[in-house]
Amino acid sequence: MTDTSLIIEVRNISHHYEGSSTAALDHVSLTICRGEFVAFIGQNGAGKTTLAKMFNGILTPTGGQVIVDGHETRAAGLDILARIVGYVYQNPDHQIFSNTVKEEVAFGPRNLGLSPAEIDQAVQHALELVEMQAEADAYHILLQRGQRQKVAVASVIAMGSPVLVVDEPTTGLDLRGSLGIMHLLRQWNEAGRTIIIITHDMNIVAEFAPRTLVLAQGRILADGPTRQVLTDQELLAQAFIKPPQITRLAQNLNGRFGFPRDVLTVKEFYAELKQRLEVRQGG
Repeated sequence: MTDTSLIIEVRNISHHYEGSSTAALDHVSLTICRGEFVAFIGQNGAGKTTLAKMFNGILTPTGGQVIVDGHETRAAGLDILARIVGYVYQNPDHQIFSNTVKEEVAFGPRNLGLSPAEIDQAVQHALELVEMQAEADAYHILLQRGQRQKVAVASVIAMGSPVLVVDEPTTGLDLRGSLGIMHLLRQWNEAGRTIIIITHDMNIVAEFAPRTLVLAQGRILADGPTRQVLTDQELLAQAFIKPPQITRLAQNLNGRFGFPRDVLTVKEFYAELKQRLEVRQGG
């Protein structure tokens, strides 16, 4: 069950990158409660990553305020915010810098001041979660892209942050790896942590995120239940986003066969089709 207390509050923020006349964020406001699982979607340049980087102080707004767990981000500083919000970059090579996997995962807990025993426990637990125990002593430069992505996730998991932001969590992963990471994030969410993902994969959004924000040109076009957002073709067209392919198929079948327009996943489509066939055979 989602705790109704706020963990992130964004108050009318704007942001301009130096040298740009166009606002990366333009008067954006939103709230995120503890225990939510939220997806940010939109085209490149829509403002998704800029917004998410406001949550742990990587960026600060040029106007407005961001409050994270009661801390105004300008005043709190990175040392406090890093304990609250863990951030996994889209490109793991922008995050990983230690020689070995174990050293990389231990870096965060060590800087939080944990004891050696606590660090070892955190590292072991994080590597188990991403199934990288066997590569603990491996040099990261010898790992495949998907493995480096897992190391980046593990390094944030080890810090135990109550909020986890993951930018393109399935980049560089095959289907098995993608589902593994997403089920891990769901597991963390079910344990009470707040999860925010930034992704272009509408199938991932449909399967895992109960709430979706649509961004375009630095503004929030929509914020609501994922089923409502991803089945609104007119809305998504404004952000140059297509619904999941299975949703488009169901909507195409709506007029002729009365198929539900709000189907989001292949599993839902199959269940609806199976039910119709059983009714037809029974009649």
